[in-house]
Amino acid sequence: MTEAGERTDAPEYAVVIPTLGRPSLSVTLKALADAKGPAPRRIVLVDDRPLDDCTALSADIPSELAPLVEIAPGCSAGPAAARNIGWRAAPEPWTVFLDDDVVPGPTWADDLAADLAAVGPDTAGVQARITVPLPPDRRPTDWERTTAGLAAARWITADMAYRRAALEAVGGFDERFPRAFREDADLALRIMAAGWRLAAGSRRTVHPVRPADRWVSVRTQAGNADDVLMAKVHGRGWWARADAPRGRLPRHLAVTAAGAAALLGAV
Repeated sequence: MTEAGERTDAPEYAVVIPTLGRPSLSVTLKALADAKGPAPRRIVLVDDRPLDDCTALSADIPSELAPLVEIAPGCSAGPAAARNIGWRAAPEPWTVFLDDDVVPGPTWADDLAADLAAVGPDTAGVQARITVPLPPDRRPTDWERTTAGLAAARWITADMAYRRAALEAVGGFDERFPRAFREDADLALRIMAAGWRLAAGSRRTVHPVRPADRWVSVRTQAGNADDVLMAKVHGRGWWARADAPRGRLPRHLAVTAAGAAALLGAV
């Protein structure tokens, strides 16, 4: 990040990145280092690997970011818990949550400063504009289409800046959400229910599609349990208030009900 000519009125911010030590983390850090604009006051990498993994976190940290980087041990309890560890370790007025597989744009830091300076004191969070590149020469796979949905999702923490005061007011992320699914929508709903506003910013971040094995769709369905918890916490209409896609749970329930009816009819 550039130092010469930095704006002196830029809001102070920290960057928090929960990570499992994927190679993509080095790409994310390199993009942060290259981004034009005011640097963060600190970068907290929350090492959320299993507790019995005692190896050092592997990441190529650019030299210009090295003095800013702090590595905090996670508790291997998922991204919600890891993000709580991160923002609580950062006293800055704003915390920007990034995933460890995103690529901030070349003017990301300048655009972030403009995003934060443009909002009023009642705005708790500002979201980035997410782009998911898809293969141009073939139809995308189910996993690629699922990831592409992030481009239209609201309040996702792939790149989301939150005011520390708002996080303190609502207690941060709900750690009952163990997956990277719905924990961000839950936080957004609780923050808005507390009287804060959320806004869309101008900064841009690319979210490449991670490599995945053939079982990724099966693992994705575990998120249905998070939808059940969302309904319990926020009521049945939560998805409309959060402007969130309903996922596949309603379809699965319909298919199950139809199957049960067919079986009953056969009997």
